[in-house]
Amino acid sequence: MAKQQKEIKKSKSVSDYEAKDITVLEGLEAVRKRPAMYIGSTGLDGLHHLVWEVLDNSIDEAMAGYAKNIEVTLLPNNQVQVIDDGRGIPVEKHPQTKKSTLETVMTILHAGGKFGGKAYQVSGGLHGVGISVVNALSIYLKAEVCRDSVHYQQEYSKGKPKSEVKKVGKCKESGTRILFEPDTEIFKEIKFDKKRILSHLRQHAYLTSAIKITLVDAREDEKESYSFYFEGGLASYVPYLIRGRTPKHDTIFYVNGEKEDMVAEIAFQYTEEFEMMEESFANNIYTSEGGTHLTGFRSALTRTLNDYAKKNNFLKNEEALTGEDVREGITAVISVKLHDPQFEGQTKTKLGNPEAKNAVESVMSEALTDYLERNPLDARAIIEKCIISSKARKAAKAARQTVLRKGILEGLALPGKLADCSSKDPEESELYIVEGESAGGSTKQARNRRFQAVLPLRGKILNVERARLDKILTSKEIRALVIALGTAISEDFDIEKIRYQRIIIMTDADVDGSHIRALLLTLFFRYFRPIIERGYLYIAQPPLYQIQQGKNIQYAFSDSDRDKIMGELKKQKGTATINVQRYKGLGEMNAEQLWDTTMDPAHRVLFQVTIDNAREADKIFDVLMGNEVAPRKKFIQTYAKSVKNLDI
Repeated sequence: MAKQQKEIKKSKSVSDYEAKDITVLEGLEAVRKRPAMYIGSTGLDGLHHLVWEVLDNSIDEAMAGYAKNIEVTLLPNNQVQVIDDGRGIPVEKHPQTKKSTLETVMTILHAGGKFGGKAYQVSGGLHGVGISVVNALSIYLKAEVCRDSVHYQQEYSKGKPKSEVKKVGKCKESGTRILFEPDTEIFKEIKFDKKRILSHLRQHAYLTSAIKITLVDAREDEKESYSFYFEGGLASYVPYLIRGRTPKHDTIFYVNGEKEDMVAEIAFQYTEEFEMMEESFANNIYTSEGGTHLTGFRSALTRTLNDYAKKNNFLKNEEALTGEDVREGITAVISVKLHDPQFEGQTKTKLGNPEAKNAVESVMSEALTDYLERNPLDARAIIEKCIISSKARKAAKAARQTVLRKGILEGLALPGKLADCSSKDPEESELYIVEGESAGGSTKQARNRRFQAVLPLRGKILNVERARLDKILTSKEIRALVIALGTAISEDFDIEKIRYQRIIIMTDADVDGSHIRALLLTLFFRYFRPIIERGYLYIAQPPLYQIQQGKNIQYAFSDSDRDKIMGELKKQKGTATINVQRYKGLGEMNAEQLWDTTMDPAHRVLFQVTIDNAREADKIFDVLMGNEVAPRKKFIQTYAKSVKNLDI
């Protein structure tokens, strides 16, 4: 590398990573035509996927035992740089392409060291398309390699080399540096999210113990640097995931074992919470949709806990804990490393190897049986929590059936307070959820009866973050909402039966209104998440101010709007007094005003509720709505100064 760059440690050996290890299957042309096939989308998810693909190559070097340091740098002008101190991509002439192996890897689809050569025993790369796809979708990419004391370099644009591979100097280290700039023709918005990248790097540092991974944000004048290094593996990751929650038992379960030429690493701990969190990985690739390794974990967990509970007389012979019972409140991480991972799709969201289920199940069962015997107090705490979950599940099932029967008897969605719309087409129908009878009355008068329904709620609904489903369904307000939606809830939930494809939360612009909105968002996040994921949930934005000068009436939705409107009015001719009215409740507006400002599709402002990062959202709901006071106090102290327009 160039002299000014950080030193990269000399690798163990380069003799087992040569041109013969790189196999060529086909070319690059399809990538620019259909980029979403290779990176999932051309939005922000796909943009960040470019970083993950380059990073995966460095992680593979680390998993193979050759790299100890990886550095990701966010540079000005939308550029990203990834450096590792691995062996360096081979540069000699490739026997098939007759070109430099570096150019082959960078410019030909399905050219990589993961197709039967011995360069990688375990790899996150499946198709070998990663780095070439990044190259194809970049307006500029520079690859630098230090190998055998020589510094090599090649530059590309849109996947095509701008020159031959050149020797540009000498170096004492070995390693690879990739610098790329995404193509604006492909990505309409290029905005790298530091928080998202940090989370991804932290995750990899936990999964690959004793590897230092650094993020440098050099986009501003003052550089920011963050480093991660963990020696405990997944046993260190679980405490990070459950921070802010109360553990149910003291000792974290952890096993790292090998079965059928496959390594399975598993860690978990139960907390007092009801929500379950499972993260699964295959060759360090996050499998968001799970797969066979997660199935093996669940099977072993259910069977082993049932065996222990019956053996120690916690359960009668005819009783049994279900998978739902044993997973309530668990935070678990499952990681497997195998030679030939079979993922579904290039974005690798689900593992399909059948042998992974058997390997994980075997390793998990043996280790968990031993753990329970060696930690009897922890075992009792876990089993007792599972039994309580079982009882709650049965009570919740009875409560759900009662709600469903009630809905069927009453015509599947007509609680007395619901003012339904005449349309039966979910695509055009919308439901306004409003607080209080006063606001409900105004909203019912203002609505378009053909496609707008109104459900007023009385007071604040139950905080579902602190209650089980059987208790939740004793709430008349929540039962009315469940019946109105038509989807049922929990195990019976069916998004296809939804009666409205726009569900709009409309509350007053005060503290109570904000609290009610938070309670409703918690309910939807915990029990109706597919509604959010489909994009059906919205928040109405009623105006904060009515500004009147003579017969001229305008509405402001924020303080800045108010100031702008008043400034414009003061510049106009005339001496009429400007009157400003601050709305504190929806009931203060008459039906005509409410329609014009908040319900008329031609003029209203709606915020669509989305989940950009489900795990972070889960954490925020735990902090804000959970039982633990200390994390909530810290959150309030941290963000209190940024709160504006607080009405007390």
